[in-house]
Amino acid sequence: MLNLDHLRTYALIIETGSFSGAAERLGLSQPAISLQVRQLEQRLGVRLVERVARRAAPTPAGLDLLAQIRHVDSAVEGVMTAMAAHSADVTGRVTLGTGATACLYLLPHILRSLRVRFPNLSVLVSTGNTADFVKAVEGNTMDMALVTLPVKRRALVTTPMLNDEFVAVIPRRETGLPARITPAFLARRELVLFEPAANTRVIIDQWFRDAGHAPKPVMELGSVEAIKEMVAAGLGCSILPAMAVTGPGQHPELAVHPLYPRLQRTLALVMRGDKPVNKAMRQVISAIEQRTGN
Repeated sequence: MLNLDHLRTYALIIETGSFSGAAERLGLSQPAISLQVRQLEQRLGVRLVERVARRAAPTPAGLDLLAQIRHVDSAVEGVMTAMAAHSADVTGRVTLGTGATACLYLLPHILRSLRVRFPNLSVLVSTGNTADFVKAVEGNTMDMALVTLPVKRRALVTTPMLNDEFVAVIPRRETGLPARITPAFLARRELVLFEPAANTRVIIDQWFRDAGHAPKPVMELGSVEAIKEMVAAGLGCSILPAMAVTGPGQHPELAVHPLYPRLQRTLALVMRGDKPVNKAMRQVISAIEQRTGN
């Protein structure tokens, strides 16, 4: 491996015409300069310096080396410029996985804020289920994931970000509903629920089991918007995170009712415990924390 300092020393010897001149410019002793040149010549296997009219001059091999040193200096300058951008600004790419609901109703504001503040930061978002993202984060093919708990992996660190209430979603035209929407009531209804593999579905199924009931879905879908449209069409009822049907997620054909007993999920940020957190990742984490009130 060539030493960049040795290359610069050689170039300075030729520029000043002497070992002593290079030593003075670098603040080193002349023997130290001579040692660097000897080590460089040994590494390359050629003579690089000869005496011409009392000046240190390059040999033919030395002339070729000087031309290459200029390319090396240019490349090093490019490296330093690129790294300076990273130290002075937030740049790079962060990969983030999350469920469809959070992607639709939580992330847009977060991503817009990051885009305005850090235009050189790229956040690559993927949607899917918790199990797949846990594997990706654990395998270090994804930086982080915002997923529904529980997540049990020793290599991962989970940081709770948001408690999201579940609500019953029923076609607005329905009347004669009970005062309380319970597992017993919904177990008798046609249900449009999330796919069984989703952590959200696992939580919903457990809510029914705790009350001694089992849901009987007529549809199991991966898209929260598809579920909403099916319910709006009168094809069943559903249980959805409140963020999907309140605020920007409101739907004119859907009525939203609290569940009894209450049911909620916790969204958490999941990362490898041994993964270094760079500036780009830190800003993404901070933006999520600010939006979720952490």
